Amino acid sequence: MSSTAPTLTTSTAFEKTRAEGRAALVGYLPAGFPDVPGGSDALRSQVDSGCDVIEVGLPYSDPVMDGPTIQLAAQRALEGGVRTADVLRTVEAVAATGTPTVVMTYWNPVEHYGGRGGHAQSVARFAADLASAGGAGLITPDLTPDSAPEWIAAADEHGLDKIFLVAPSSTESRVAMTTAACRGFVYATAVMGVTGARTTTSDLAGPLVERTKATTDLPVCVGLGVSNGDQAAEVASYADGVIVGSAFVRALLDHDDRAAGLRALAALTEDLAAGCRRG
Repeated sequence: MSSTAPTLTTSTAFEKTRAEGRAALVGYLPAGFPDVPGGSDALRSQVDSGCDVIEVGLPYSDPVMDGPTIQLAAQRALEGGVRTADVLRTVEAVAATGTPTVVMTYWNPVEHYGGRGGHAQSVARFAADLASAGGAGLITPDLTPDSAPEWIAAADEHGLDKIFLVAPSSTESRVAMTTAACRGFVYATAVMGVTGARTTTSDLAGPLVERTKATTDLPVCVGLGVSNGDQAAEVASYADGVIVGSAFVRALLDHDDRAAGLRALAALTEDLAAGCRRG
């Protein structure tokens, strides 16, 4: 393992939440929204208000999994000039709080990181720089384990979490193959579709978590759709972690005043964290 291996991995958070008998709250925001310093402030507010793991989004121009709320925030970040280096600086700022911090990214920016050499060199550079920034790992929504030999090798070299996704449509063999390749936790997508806060949780999530847990001892976290504490409590009754993104982004989008946005973000985080404890 490289000397740049992170001292904090997501297992640190899940060991703590399991000891406390509750689910973890995983909070997402894209880096650079509303700008780079403001994005770091917002993510640190999530930490202060109850998030156990932070997921930093790398804004990308073709976000196939993101719904309109996250697309809007990511577009604003891109229009503001955010770059991958800014994402890594954001990771460094958040990881300095002692909270495990992962990056959610589509694969194209990683394959072209640094602009020198081939894909393997770019992936290796990205992994090294992520680890140096204190990042715990990557969530890769458009990369499957059987297409990820370069990332798996780089992640293993630097001790980074490899967080792949399973979906309600995943076959038993795909679920088993995916969880075998994961390190840190498994991301279970609760709905067939893009991200976005919903008024009810998916009835597909529970069975998917059950099928996933049958193949692995890793924590299984549910994402897509949770927007309030009651929904978080429902998901926390069967999952090890509750992943929330669009609702957090919306809390900031709904307030032009930055201080008001941070207060709304903190209040939502506290409500969701309380739901995770109830569940």
